[in-house]
Amino acid sequence: MTSAVVVTPGVIEFGGDGPGILLLHGLMGRARTWWSVSRWLRPYGRVVGLDARGHGRSPHRGGRWRTEDFVADAAGLIETLDLGPAIVIGHSMGGLHAWALAAARPELVRAVVVEDIAPDQRGKTADVWRAYFDTWPVPFASLAHVREFFGPLGDYFIECVEERADGYHLIADLEELFGIAAEWGEREYWSLVERVRCPLLAIEGEHGAMPAGQMAELAARTAGPARHLVVPGAGHVIHLDRPQAYRGAVEAFLSEVLDR
Repeated sequence: MTSAVVVTPGVIEFGGDGPGILLLHGLMGRARTWWSVSRWLRPYGRVVGLDARGHGRSPHRGGRWRTEDFVADAAGLIETLDLGPAIVIGHSMGGLHAWALAAARPELVRAVVVEDIAPDQRGKTADVWRAYFDTWPVPFASLAHVREFFGPLGDYFIECVEERADGYHLIADLEELFGIAAEWGEREYWSLVERVRCPLLAIEGEHGAMPAGQMAELAARTAGPARHLVVPGAGHVIHLDRPQAYRGAVEAFLSEVLDR
């Protein structure tokens, strides 16, 4: 299998055979944003992407979702597709869900890659996200307009919009996204980090969005083997900002994990 195939709404089979590899995207994203990464992941296993609740083509809409809901969805997908124990790779929100899954259902997770997300962001509010969305010239007039507005992240965001009668809109309800982000400002996740016993790789962007020092502490406080890497010059979306550095780190990690 060499192209992305929709298994069921919100679930994408990117191809490959062997160990299960589950890709979890960040807030505002969707599974298809992983396409470029999935191409070099295929030799390592069967690569599957999941649209989180409220995002992409997920059938789950209209709720105030909690972290445990996303974890249950990922666990259910691993069980349904017989991917376990899976290597779970998550960006931002998806990284949180990846380690939360490893903590809650250790039998389903072989290893975790966490990209630019911290366990304790208490005090942050969704107002930051509202201010950011207010800068968007929605609807976008074309995909070229999306690329132009988002600059280096343009290729990421063209996967996250859909055409409607008046132009292009995010494939997500903003109020649902605000609710998801609000939870991160209300609770900390160190107790889940400390229950992770599988190998873990924490990748942080030098210019990422997380509180200083937390990703290094994340790696230090897991109960299993873990390492922390800072990618020079990278922002929040490391796998697009510095794709070769991200790929090198993940491939080295996978080679170790799959050789165990």
